Amino acid sequence: MALPLSILDLAHIGEGETARDSFTASVALAQRAEELGYQRIWYAEHHNMPSIASSATSVLIAHVAAHTSTIRLGAGGVMLPNHAPLTIAEQFGTLETLHPGRIDLGLGRAPGSDQQTMRALRRSPASADSFPQDVLELQGYLTGESRIPGVDATPGKGTDVPLYILGSSLFGAQLAAALGLPYAFASHFAPTALEEAVAVYRRDFKPSAQLDRPHVIAALNVIAAETKEEAEEQFLESKRLRVTRFLGRGRTFTPEEADMILESPAGQQLVQMAKYSAVGDPDEVEAYVARFAEHAQADELIVAFAAPDRKAWMRSAELLAQAHGLRA
Repeated sequence: MALPLSILDLAHIGEGETARDSFTASVALAQRAEELGYQRIWYAEHHNMPSIASSATSVLIAHVAAHTSTIRLGAGGVMLPNHAPLTIAEQFGTLETLHPGRIDLGLGRAPGSDQQTMRALRRSPASADSFPQDVLELQGYLTGESRIPGVDATPGKGTDVPLYILGSSLFGAQLAAALGLPYAFASHFAPTALEEAVAVYRRDFKPSAQLDRPHVIAALNVIAAETKEEAEEQFLESKRLRVTRFLGRGRTFTPEEADMILESPAGQQLVQMAKYSAVGDPDEVEAYVARFAEHAQADELIVAFAAPDRKAWMRSAELLAQAHGLRA
């Protein structure tokens, strides 16, 4: 049986597009992914990022859920220090009530923004310090065992929305292990600690009411095309777009300028972020996916399709599903 494949939809707003265009594309991807047999699709909370439309994560999940039938949908993740646990329990309790058995809740502790935006969100750098306690409080609301006397989540109480801990360091691995929760590692953009974090999580895992054995979800980038040359061209273009997005500060670059920047120390950091990327024709991509799954000791993979245009983005999802043996 093929290792489960899931999708991280970054809700990208392309050049010349609007947020509405991004939402339309997310619905189309989810509908096709449901047909192809992908396990789940997650959306990440980012703020003050002109190229990402998933800031109101629970609202986007509700929209996509209303246009699909069976595929699991969730946050990958909600940045819990930005919110009161009760509020998130009510939001995801509402989603689970409307779409029973289809909702996931991945939790992270990063701001999902820059320092100025963090202040606009009314959080301080110390907000992340209570993350473990906030996870437990949230879990209590969802299981119907509130840790705050006299306070319940309505909707939410007793929905048992499954929680996942997201991370890119040992902190998340240790917390997920201690709480007996699934662990998702953000190796699609923060590859450095993957092996050590997974080893710590598996070594220290304690069974819980939600999970009796470790479950690792590892993330990677994928560009699958009909030919290797086409995929490599798309990968180069995606790296050029990263230069503009992360280093442009409001300006754009010609392809030649972007290539020069990619050779610089700052550009090499961007290249390193995409260390785990499966790029090539379907057979090459599937071979890489298999090697990566073994390397990451993963029970499930979640893929971010990095192709620079919508048609190639959707085609990557189709080619990977076929090569991996998901249902067509």
